[in-house]
Amino acid sequence: MCATASNRRLATAAALSAFGFVLSSVVVPGPCNGQASALQSGSALLTANDFVSGVGSGPGSADCLTCADSQSQSSSSTQSKASVDNANWQITVAPYLWFPGMHGTVGIAGRELRVNASAIEILSHFRFGLMGAVEFRRKRLVLPMDAMWVRLEDDKPLPLDAMVTTGKFKAQQIILTSKIGLRVIDEEKVKIDALTGFRYWHLGEGLTFDPSALGLNFSNSQNWVDPLVGGRIQLALAPKVAVNVLGDVGGWGTGAQIENQVVGLIGFRIKPTWNLQAGYRYMSVDYRSGGFLFDVITSGVMFGLTINRK
Repeated sequence: MCATASNRRLATAAALSAFGFVLSSVVVPGPCNGQASALQSGSALLTANDFVSGVGSGPGSADCLTCADSQSQSSSSTQSKASVDNANWQITVAPYLWFPGMHGTVGIAGRELRVNASAIEILSHFRFGLMGAVEFRRKRLVLPMDAMWVRLEDDKPLPLDAMVTTGKFKAQQIILTSKIGLRVIDEEKVKIDALTGFRYWHLGEGLTFDPSALGLNFSNSQNWVDPLVGGRIQLALAPKVAVNVLGDVGGWGTGAQIENQVVGLIGFRIKPTWNLQAGYRYMSVDYRSGGFLFDVITSGVMFGLTINRK
C-alpha cells in the first residue's frame, strides 16, 4: 500500500506540471493568454482630467480670455502629443504570479489516474518558475505575448524488492503564447481587441531511483502547438480603476483536442505608468497522443504589475 500511495503521489506531481499560468497579467493583459497589456485607458482618463482646469473671472474679462487661450494651446499641444504617441510603438511589460489548483485525468500507456490538487499542494512541490507578459502596440495593431516556465519536484522513500530506495520525480511545464490582433473599438472608456495566434506547450517528466541499480529510471516529454482565436475587452470604471476580460479557444485536433482560457482582472493605477492588478484565471486542455493523456483544468487567483514603456 505504501508503494501504491507513493505512486499516486508521483502521478499527482506529474499532473501538477500542467499548472500553467497565463494572460495574463495586468488590467490590460497581453499575454495569457494572456495577454499582458497595461491599463491603456488610464492615460486617456488622466488626459481628460487634466483638461478640467482653472476658472476665468467672467465673460469678456482679460483673465478669462487668457485662460481660454492657454487652454486652447494646451489642448492643441496635448492632442499633437497624443497623435505622435499613437504613431509610435507602445510597450507594456507585466510580470505576474498565478496560484492555481488542478483537477482532471492524466495517463500513460493506457493507465489513467484522476488528479485533484489544491493550490497549496501544488506550491508544496514548487521549485522554480518564471511568469510574465509583454505587449507591443501601434495604432490599432496589438501584439501580446505571454510566457511561463514552472519546475516541480517530489521525492519519497519506497520499499521495492525487499529494499528501500528513494524515488525522485521531476516535472516541468513551459507555455508560450503569441498573438496578433486588431483594436476594433478604441474609445476612451471601452477598448475591444480581436486576437488570433498560437500557444506552445512543453511537458517534461523524469523519474529516478537511488540506488539506481533497479533500472527503473524514466524520462519523457511532450510538445505541441495549438492555433488560437480570442478577444479582449477593457472597461474603464474610474480614472484609476479598469477591468479587463479576455478569452481564447484553440486546438481542434492540431495538437490538443481542445483548449480554452478565460481571464478576468481588475487593475488600479498607482503611478502614471504603473498598474497593480488582481483577478482569476481558468485554463483547460485535453491532449492525447501516443498513449499519453493530459486532460486537466487549472484555475486560480493571479496577481501582477503592469509597467507601460514607450
